[in-house]
Amino acid sequence: NGFKCHCMSESHQRQLLLASENPQQFMDYFSEEFRNDFLELLRRRFGTKRVHNNIVYNEYISHREHIHMNATQWETLTDFTKWLGREGLCKVDETPKGWYIQYIDRDPETIRRQQEQERKKKQDLDDEEKTAKFIEQQVRRGLEGKELEKPVYTELNRENEEEKVTFNLNKGASTSIAASSKTSSVLGPNALKMVEGAVKRKESAHSSGQSKEKKKKSALDEIMELEEEKKRTSRRDYWLQPEIIVKIVTKKLGEKYHKKKAVVKEVIDKYTAVVKMIDSGDKLKLDQTHLETVIPAPGKKVMVLNGGYRGNEGILESINEKRFSATIIIDSGPLKGRRVEDIQYEDISKLA
Repeated sequence: NGFKCHCMSESHQRQLLLASENPQQFMDYFSEEFRNDFLELLRRRFGTKRVHNNIVYNEYISHREHIHMNATQWETLTDFTKWLGREGLCKVDETPKGWYIQYIDRDPETIRRQQEQERKKKQDLDDEEKTAKFIEQQVRRGLEGKELEKPVYTELNRENEEEKVTFNLNKGASTSIAASSKTSSVLGPNALKMVEGAVKRKESAHSSGQSKEKKKKSALDEIMELEEEKKRTSRRDYWLQPEIIVKIVTKKLGEKYHKKKAVVKEVIDKYTAVVKMIDSGDKLKLDQTHLETVIPAPGKKVMVLNGGYRGNEGILESINEKRFSATIIIDSGPLKGRRVEDIQYEDISKLA
């Protein structure tokens, strides 16, 4: 023991001599290691959530192997927090309760997902603008050629002072014609012509109303077809659903799990799944890029994972191997019984 203590004391003295010769080199090394370990803990433990810097530091120094603040170039945790903000590594803000930090994820896969989400939002806005323009065109088309009939007002003249003026207030064309036939001797032949003209105007107005109603119905049908097409073509960059069977395609977990099947038990943040292996019962947490869908035999139940029918269960009817697609019959929801053709393999998966 004495010999060991003697050797250790000599080694410690040599380290102190080396540090005294070039102290900046050791300071830079410790600072870089402290920064990397601190950011790794922040990313892994809290992700991109906003958190108090003291909470992260207390959890960081709870590990004995980690380097403490007093061995780095930063004198206080506040100085280190400000430095993270200036370097663009984190978003920092000061509050009455202290400094808060938020990790900035610069992973290429994360950036790709964010760009995909922005592109999808822009596409949805474009679709809404197209629908609004389409409705406006239909309204403008319905108003074209529509002429408003303006009433013509004439004076009521009576040639004979002894002649009586009568008004027929009965409703309906037949009653008005009958009444006009009775009073034709009093009002003369012009009255019959006036009644016949009124009947013709009423019939033409009725026929024009029917044609307008047909135009409205056709425009509504076109809008519904446009919405149906929008739903059918709408896609997301995430597809995981609980209780579907998937296949593990990553080799990072070894041959034990590669190409093996599992059941999705839980979906976390849309892109991550907790799966249970069918053969061993092991539970794993995997990203959707490490998984792929499973196509069952015809007649088995599947779930639609993407597109306009997303979330609907169905029965696999047939498979087109040349087009890597399938035909299914929707088995749930308001679309039950609908036959959907040419749906891609990656958009459906076998149900557990």
